[in-house]
Formats: sequence, structure tokens, C-alpha cells
Amino acid sequence: MTMHVKKDDMVEMIAGDYKGMTGKVLRVLTDENKVVVQGVNLAKKHVRPSQRNPSGGRINIEQPIHISNVLPVNPKTNKGSRVHYKLGDDGSKQRIAKDGTKLSDVRRAKK
Repeated sequence: MTMHVKKDDMVEMIAGDYKGMTGKVLRVLTDENKVVVQGVNLAKKHVRPSQRNPSGGRINIEQPIHISNVLPVNPKTNKGSRVHYKLGDDGSKQRIAKDGTKLSDVRRAKK
């Protein structure tokens, strides 16, 4: 199934407790139709001391949210935009925002 968001896209939340927030897509879980967005839907996880986390304690981890609750950020308007697909002359598939902006040119999150 084709997803309207990809890893490292900037997305806007359109539903839930985090409505209106934007964040970077960390992972796309295609089997579950969910995405993990940086700084959204945080949960506390208790961890033992280890080399990675020497003091142990509680850490924040991002939980997946349903993909229908996010929209890619349009670089022209800096707001979420619905997406449709267009086939190019060479047979390539392109993501196009509803206002005509190519989302291949979408602002990617800085790594």
C-alpha cells in the first residue's frame, strides 16, 4: 500500500491530544498503518542501568499513532496538506499536494 508520508518527512497532527503539532517521522510501520513521530505520543519506560544508560531510571519513548492522523507539511504554506499521486512521463510516481506543490520537494527534517 502506498503511504502518504515517508521517513524523515515533516508532518502535522490533525487529531488527538497533539493536534496542531508538527514533528519528524522517525519510522513508518506499514503493516500496522502507523507512524512514529518525534516528540509526539510519549510514554515513560523504566530501564535498568546499562552501558547505554548508566544511571537507569525512566526514559521517554515515542509510541506509534495511526497514519490517518497526520498530514505532510506543505513547504509553501507550512501547514498539513492532503496528497494525491501523479505518474510522470517516465513512469515515476510523484506525491503532489492538493494545491499542486510537489511533495518530493517537501521540506525534509534536518538529520
